[in-house]
Order: sequence, then structure tokens, then C-alpha cells
Amino acid sequence: MAISTAAIGPIARHHPIRWRRVTGPPRRVAVAVAAARKAIEGVSDELNAVAAENLDFAPARRRVRAAFADVQRRLDHFLFKMAPTGIQMEERYKTNSKGMEIFWKSWLPKPGTTTKAALFFCHGYGDTCTFFFEGIAKRIADAGYAVFAMDYPGFGLSQGLHGYIPSFDGMVDQVIERYAAIRGTKEVRGLQHFLLGQSMGGAVALKVHLKQPEVWGGVLLVAPMCKIAEEVTPPGPILKALSLMSYVLPEAKLFPLKNIGDLAFRDPEKRKVAEFNVISYADQMRLRTAVELTKATRDIESQLEKVCAPLLILHGAADKVTDPNVSKFLYAKASTKDKTLKLYAEGYHSILEGEPDERISSVINDIISWLDSHTETY
Repeated sequence: MAISTAAIGPIARHHPIRWRRVTGPPRRVAVAVAAARKAIEGVSDELNAVAAENLDFAPARRRVRAAFADVQRRLDHFLFKMAPTGIQMEERYKTNSKGMEIFWKSWLPKPGTTTKAALFFCHGYGDTCTFFFEGIAKRIADAGYAVFAMDYPGFGLSQGLHGYIPSFDGMVDQVIERYAAIRGTKEVRGLQHFLLGQSMGGAVALKVHLKQPEVWGGVLLVAPMCKIAEEVTPPGPILKALSLMSYVLPEAKLFPLKNIGDLAFRDPEKRKVAEFNVISYADQMRLRTAVELTKATRDIESQLEKVCAPLLILHGAADKVTDPNVSKFLYAKASTKDKTLKLYAEGYHSILEGEPDERISSVINDIISWLDSHTETY
């Protein structure tokens, strides 16, 4: 299906569904109930019970993240083991204009280090900015950049129904709002500002840029979702049926997804580590979310020639989740003259998390090198 091949974050996991009938308003007549989360190897029964909690709402997700904090710090993964020390980190919650409490985090260079520029991250579908990205952000901050990230409403630690995107454009507007507030702070005011988007976050970053073409000094995309190939798009009648159903059952977990974990991670040991991202959205996709992602990719595809900021696109050549040919299409269509496309031989979808250590380090270094060259330009 289209969404299963174009909109998945690097660590999303999906399970079979079972059905039940409930009473209430018509749109809740039929809902999909997620199967129990697979037990995490090497974790106590008590912690596995915590991980199996219903994560529909933010308080539960925050409790689960806190319960796993010590375990996550000891995980055997390159991004955690080799993360620089001394980085200044801060976590905050801020109520947005919609009355929703949004989680965001900052990683600033070590004290006494001159900040070169600011990088704002957009995470993938089902993901959060508080797991693998922690190690990535620390390495970029260690290179002299202020790094900021947020969880979208309904994802990670932010308020909202888990995994639910009622409006993709509305979500993008909330990203713009939060990052505009951060860009006005004394730490980064006057610096050059860049966007980094991964997987679905690539679509978010592109939408942000298209709405604010004069604001951003560059857009960096990792395995971006920016077009759905025709051969994997459901037939028109099916898409129409799903769209109609989404008005009746917008929150229902009815959209079928393949389990793409093994397709995303080339290193099987790193795939196991991904299971510890316990607040990722792990159920079938909600109907309205699926429809919104499809609409977003179509809209972005129609506007690719308007991409005018300096552009860096990084993609695994063997990615079966988002098609590297789509990145080639983006590269060809973007109007900017300052654009770079790099394909990594044999690389899967999660080139920042699921590859051999040397590859992960290489991708992060490519991001830093590009930032260095473009920061010096301004």
C-alpha cells in the first residue's frame, strides 16, 4: 500500500489487529484494537507490563518513557555509546495556540563553544525526538550547532491522541509556530537556521519550507517522503473509500500496514535496539492519518519546483520503505541550483540508526560537512 512504503519513521513497528464493537457516536461504532505489544527481550516482566500500557494519551507515554530511562541509557548502540559528553540539553513543554502541550528539546554546544547555526529537526511517522535522535543531535551539537526538536501533537511526549494526524497542514502549522518561537530566543536569534527532516519528517520539512521560503538557510532530508510512486498507490476507488470512511471513523486503526522493521534496519542487532523506543506509535495507522499523508504527498509533489532553499538529500540506495527514485525525482524538480543528492550503496531506510557503525558515522559527518559549508556562505 502507498503509505506503508512512503510514510514510515525509522523505528515504527506494526502488529496485527483484532476487532470489537462499542457503543457511542457513529464514528466509534467500529474500532481497531491493537494486539498486545511483543515482549522486549532482556527486560523484566514489570517493565514489559509498563510498555504494554495503552499509550493513546500523553500522560501514559510520559510515564513509560520515564520508566525506561535507565534502560535506554545503557543500550548497546553506536549512537548511545559514542555520543559526545558535555552537550547542554534541556527539555520543555509549551502550550501552543491550540491549547495542546507540546514537548520540545534542545542540544547546545559545549560551554565556551561558538554556535555556528541552528538546526531544527522534523521526525518520522510514529517516532519521537527522544530516542535515536538524542545521539544524532549530540554529535551535531558537538560540531558547533544548536539543535532543536519537537514531538508533533499526538506523537512522543506531546499531547494528543497517539498516532493521529487530523490535518497534515495543521500539524505543519504547529511545527512552524513552535520553531518560530525558538528562533526568536537569544541563543539562536540572528543565526542561520536550517531544517532537517527524516522520512515523513521530510514531508513536514518541505511543507515548512514551502510555507516559509525566505526563512530557512537550507533543507536537509534523510530518506524523505515527498512523493508516492504510482505502482504502490492503491487504486482510486480504494483511496476514495478510505477517505470517506475517515470522515466516519477518523481515529479508527483500520489502515493495513506491513511490518517494515526488518526493511528499515540493515543491522539486525540495531533492529532489536529499536524495540526499546517504547513510546513510538506501534499500531495500525488511523484512517484520517493515512488519508492526510496521501494528500500531503500529492500536494508536495505538485510543488517540488518551488523548493528554492539549498538542499541536501541523503538516501539509502536499497531503501524499500521510501523509494530512492523519489529522492532523485525531488532532486531533478527542485528549482534551487544549490542541491546535492547522495545515495548510500546497500543502505536501507534507517541510514542514521540501522546501518553499520561506520555508515551511521559517515551519514552524520556528511550532514555536518554540508552545514559547515553552507554556514560559511552566509
